[in-house]
Amino acid sequence: MSSDATTATPTALDAVEQEPVAHGLGSSLPPTDARAKTEGTFPYAADLWAEGLLWAAILRSPHPHARILSIDTTAAADMPGVRAVVTHADVPGEATYGRTVADRPVFAAELVRHHGEAIAAVAADHPDTARLAAAAITVEYEVLEPVTDPEKAFAAEPLHPDGNLIRHIPLRYGEAEATGEVVVEGLYRIGRQDTAPIGAEAGLAVPRPDGGVEIYTASTDPHTDRDLAAACFGLSPDQVKVVVTGVPGATGDREDPGFHIPLGLLALRTGCPVKLTATREESFLGHAHRHPTLLRYRHHADAEGRLVKVEAQILLDAGAYADASAESLAAAVAFACGPYVVPHAFIEGWAVRTNNPPSGHVRGEGAMQVCAAYEAQMDKLAAKLGVDPAEIRLRNVLATGDILPTGQTVTCPAPVAELLAAVRDFPLPSLPMDTPEEDWLLPGGPEGAGEPGAVRRGVGYALGVVHMLGAEGADEVSTATVRVQDGVATVICSAVDTGSGFSTLARQIVQETLGLEEVHVASVDTDQPPAGPATHGRHTWVSGGAVERAAKMVRTQLLQPLAHKFGMSTELLQITDGKITSYDGVLSTTVTEAMDGKELWATAQCRPHPTEPLDESGQGDAFVGLAFCAIRAVVDVDIELGAIRVVEMAVAQDVGRILNPAQLATRIEAGVTQGIGAALTENLRTARGLVRHPDLTGYALPTSLDAPDIRIVKLVEERDVVAPFGAKPASAASVVTAPAAVASAVRAATGRPVNRLPIRPQAAVGV
Repeated sequence: MSSDATTATPTALDAVEQEPVAHGLGSSLPPTDARAKTEGTFPYAADLWAEGLLWAAILRSPHPHARILSIDTTAAADMPGVRAVVTHADVPGEATYGRTVADRPVFAAELVRHHGEAIAAVAADHPDTARLAAAAITVEYEVLEPVTDPEKAFAAEPLHPDGNLIRHIPLRYGEAEATGEVVVEGLYRIGRQDTAPIGAEAGLAVPRPDGGVEIYTASTDPHTDRDLAAACFGLSPDQVKVVVTGVPGATGDREDPGFHIPLGLLALRTGCPVKLTATREESFLGHAHRHPTLLRYRHHADAEGRLVKVEAQILLDAGAYADASAESLAAAVAFACGPYVVPHAFIEGWAVRTNNPPSGHVRGEGAMQVCAAYEAQMDKLAAKLGVDPAEIRLRNVLATGDILPTGQTVTCPAPVAELLAAVRDFPLPSLPMDTPEEDWLLPGGPEGAGEPGAVRRGVGYALGVVHMLGAEGADEVSTATVRVQDGVATVICSAVDTGSGFSTLARQIVQETLGLEEVHVASVDTDQPPAGPATHGRHTWVSGGAVERAAKMVRTQLLQPLAHKFGMSTELLQITDGKITSYDGVLSTTVTEAMDGKELWATAQCRPHPTEPLDESGQGDAFVGLAFCAIRAVVDVDIELGAIRVVEMAVAQDVGRILNPAQLATRIEAGVTQGIGAALTENLRTARGLVRHPDLTGYALPTSLDAPDIRIVKLVEERDVVAPFGAKPASAASVVTAPAAVASAVRAATGRPVNRLPIRPQAAVGV
């Protein structure tokens, strides 16, 4: 599910207009595009237009696994209005691409490896003509038996020249012989969650006179997209420009170059602008999804319920291509024990190729799947020992100074016990009255078939942990420029705001540092220095840090002449509300007067401390920092029908520092809602590799009617000293934790094990 965290309600916007808006860090500064997105006037990528525009359509495979015997484009090319048809034979540069492994073809050449894989693309004068021409391309297939069970991928014939195994991580920590007095085991399955962007995935490619091309699209990592596209076009990176435009909320769905590389090829071939707006079916078939995961666990504990050893096997279904599977597996293995102290851990993790739809980066990847499993194990342990589920967790929680199973010491704030206590002690919601007037509170709503007497309430807990920034040696760096002229500041940084609120944060940083109210953030394109992908809270930390450093450099340029003139240090001067004053009141002037018509600017970088890859035993300081979340879920379950209603989600999270209260609350609420979707409704179903019902009728997103009361009961502001501003990412931790909390509450209500997400109705039928 994709949520646009920058969208505000009309009521909130009206309130902003009526009262002066505070600015700077710690204020709830609204996004500049909030009204446009609320009123439907924001120009998304699907709204792009250019003179002489052509329309693109892509032919996709109807089979999950097949050998291509021939491709005949004659009929399509001869259709009136068709300007170009391209296949694998027309790719002038690299035939494959990939963010970590270049294993995915622009167009399938010899083999089709998943349902919906691109075969050819067409450019025509009208979108209907383009679609008809794509359908007129004749492809002769030899249908092959698909490999759809990831457990069978190990022994199956290689689906790719690189083999079926993408990565194997064997984590070894402590003594293998260690055992506990109490042992619980479980087998868990996590479904294929889709990012399901509400806004259509779209783009426009415009050829340039120098033989290059400009691509306008809602990219979340424009420089990587540019480099991948340039390699496929046979061009140098400086001949390709990616302009970021019309980005709605994004949780991974805007990161697939498979949509805009064919666009660029068609634009270069025709010499005309070419636009592609993907259908809902194309979105479901084309972009990456959350990894379906199979997990086997065995927990050992002593008689008091303290963990002794965790053993686990984790198998990620990567689908046809590698994408982000290696890094997702690293997160899954590293956090397989959760935010708990575990003296001995032995984890085996694999990511394998299959003929299922491709998997990749989705918010909280790897960490969400294991959270559902290890929290189920904690519930089993509590039940076996007859201990309260919250108490069994409190006896084992991680704290600052403890060591992860990867051997890395937790040096950042880790107030896990405080978070859990906060949600545990928060008052429970009242029970619904057993009256006809309250039947809308029943699972299934007022039109449901449920009876009040069959409803059981359950309370469940979950603790989640996610890593911040990239991992395992990723070079995390961002560059930003701050310019000031005539009392107006401009921030230039290629960090894409995908709903994380970076654009608003950048304005607040400059307001705080320079005392200027009017701050603009420039639009993003690849002519600017790279800032990296919009994942793992990177831009709050790395890009925000770069903006802060640049703003401080401008501040020094502004204050040094004044400090020299009055014989004092710049530290004795302060800027507030556009005025510069000295500590003793001798100096008082405005920023505009002090600049005297000059333009000041500075460029700075931010690069966190380096990390290292996990070694052959799964050991290493792989993460820059960690963030934690605790959630208590309250659910009502109809134990006869298996219908589930989430009543309330109480959330406590360590956020380091609150930079924008309203924005932070929105991010947490959006993350919880996405997690509820993964717990109850969202599963992109496949049958022998074929995607079933690739539309928003067959794929059930939670709506406002499904969203419960989300109570943010505590935000712990214990600053991480190595992070700019001390802040931590907001939404990923709640996405990771929410599904496990809902499952825990359903267990409490029904007495059933609940070992699969999303939860099927039959799994929620009590005894």
